Amino acid sequence: MIDQSEMYGLNAGYILEQYENYRKDPSSVDVETRNLFSGWNPLDCEPSQNPATRLQSDSETEKVANAPVTEDTIEKISQTARLARFIRHRGHLHSHIDPLSPPPLIPIEEELLLHNLTSDELKALPSIIVRGPIAAKTANAFDAIEMLRKVYSGTIGFDFEHIQTHGERTWLRNMVESQEFLNAVDDISRLKALNRLVEVDGFERYLQKTFPNGKRFSIEGSDMLVPILDEIIEGAEDSNAKSVILGMAHRGRLNVLANVLHKSYHSILSEFETAKREDGASVAGKGTSGWTGDVKYHKGKDYEYREMTISLVPNPSHLEFVNPVVEGHSRAAQEITDQQGPAKQEQGKSLAILIHGDAAFPGQGVVAETLNMSQLPGYATGGTIHVIVNNQIGFTTSPNDGRSTRYSSDLAKGFEMPIVHVNGDDPVACIAVARMAHAYREKFHKDFLIDLLGYRRFGHNEGEDPFITQPQMYAKIKTHPRLREMWANLLIEEGVISQEKSDNLVAEFENLLDAELEKSKQYRETAGQPSAPSIKTQCPLTSVSEKRLRETNAFLYSYPEGFTPNDKLERTVIKKRREGLDSGLVWGHAEALAFATILEDGTPIRLSGQDAQPGTFSHRHCVLHDATHEKTHTPLQTLPTAKASFSVYNSPLSENAILGFEYGYSMHSPHVLVLWEAQFGDFGNGAQVII
Repeated sequence: MIDQSEMYGLNAGYILEQYENYRKDPSSVDVETRNLFSGWNPLDCEPSQNPATRLQSDSETEKVANAPVTEDTIEKISQTARLARFIRHRGHLHSHIDPLSPPPLIPIEEELLLHNLTSDELKALPSIIVRGPIAAKTANAFDAIEMLRKVYSGTIGFDFEHIQTHGERTWLRNMVESQEFLNAVDDISRLKALNRLVEVDGFERYLQKTFPNGKRFSIEGSDMLVPILDEIIEGAEDSNAKSVILGMAHRGRLNVLANVLHKSYHSILSEFETAKREDGASVAGKGTSGWTGDVKYHKGKDYEYREMTISLVPNPSHLEFVNPVVEGHSRAAQEITDQQGPAKQEQGKSLAILIHGDAAFPGQGVVAETLNMSQLPGYATGGTIHVIVNNQIGFTTSPNDGRSTRYSSDLAKGFEMPIVHVNGDDPVACIAVARMAHAYREKFHKDFLIDLLGYRRFGHNEGEDPFITQPQMYAKIKTHPRLREMWANLLIEEGVISQEKSDNLVAEFENLLDAELEKSKQYRETAGQPSAPSIKTQCPLTSVSEKRLRETNAFLYSYPEGFTPNDKLERTVIKKRREGLDSGLVWGHAEALAFATILEDGTPIRLSGQDAQPGTFSHRHCVLHDATHEKTHTPLQTLPTAKASFSVYNSPLSENAILGFEYGYSMHSPHVLVLWEAQFGDFGNGAQVII
């Protein structure tokens, strides 16, 4: 039998609940638990041995410990512990996360009734049964349960009980229940959010007023996306990151370009102006040498922010397919490739942020392919922060027609990343979850997902009439106040800002945009237009001397001391290559020599693909496995004459995301020879969007 004296502290409530289940039906608990409880009667235990009383050695608990313990008391403690766990697990279902709907919170009396408890019974029990930071701040279990409900069922829905690692789950609970990130949002942060909302809201309204027929895929209804990005980027700067790399589709992209990437307002306005002028279209035959460019809400941009680069990766109308491209960019930014061996990764150097659509996140398979790479050795980037811009609609498709899950974010649960649903009309909550996301990423180097619940104020592209397909939803949106106005009114009521100052912020920003509009009429964007392609008249010299090849070959097919390769591989492949320079080269042998001499010349190599290490047809064998021990040998990583890194990875069974990743890597690091190998030729068909 397990020593009962070891059963105390945070697990006491759980143990009592299991004992109650055992008492009613022994088969309802596992064998080990049955053995634990066999012959054990908590009513006969000394207070020091009773899990019901060994909760915490404070004065309140000592009173309970010294009081007679009845079977009814044990049952009420068990029910209270079960209720606390239920709130932590399911509180997000009662959260006010939808700005278009009233709070769904049920009265506490009703919830207690569901768990066979009364308020008086809870008031007679110590708060320590509820556990966590809240227990230390409350007088009894009733107060603790009340506070727990407010924390887990407010404007933030915490959805992370699927996390299996105890340390992560404990950290998340402590951060939530201590309200550390919420309490840190001071008046300076609140005023900063107002200034940002003036810019976000003001820019969209100005575009609507000035170009009423222009497509812009506005951010209105999810305005807090920009302040959320601000907080994450500032967190990255505080952590000494050198780059932040963002990927997103078209919804809200113009606002992100203007207010996060600092693309000038007049350059964006000029693109709307150009679209109105017949002679301004960038098409073949108009003096542009066939260059067509891209539409304004597909473009990317780099911005130098203090000692950090912020990049928005360009993305055509492929929505989520930019995700792996961003991850490849981020991985390349983290790697050191100018030395022998595998590339050295420093995950803190770069942060990836992916902004998703609520319909596309569960609907497009490339999302799952990308999430699957998050913890793989060749593809991990130290944690990506995901934000779903949740309009609660996809073009005209309602959620019940677009996904089979309760939340659009549920796909992420399979990859054990914390999910936080947040009401987009609560700036303080949005700022807090952004800070929490970055802190989690920094501590655990894993992905974190923010589900930003908002709405879409206009139709999909401002031209589509949403009342045709969603009349009830858009009747609510039509009368729903704008976030900038609501937030300004709240700060005015609290005395944080005056009405005059608030009005001035709006007027000053509109004056700025008027000046930018005038500037846009003379502005012509030339950046990004390619010059005429140069034609090379000579091929570079790629030959290698026989002497150098023989020396390189001798090293490639020798082993370190104590390493024993597979005997069949040694006899049928390695021995022939060791001796094969005089009798002709097979493909895998020639490739190995080519790689080796490229590394000797100082060019890094990254090779990936399904089973790329041995090669699909067992032709490569660039990673050798010891026949008797779990160790490997990669000759190209120990080549003494190499001046650059060599990395080779067996990829997951994916083509689209993997090729996207490698494409992104090569965009960021064009000096690296980046190779992706389709396992079979027709497997390349799965990567056609990227191609």
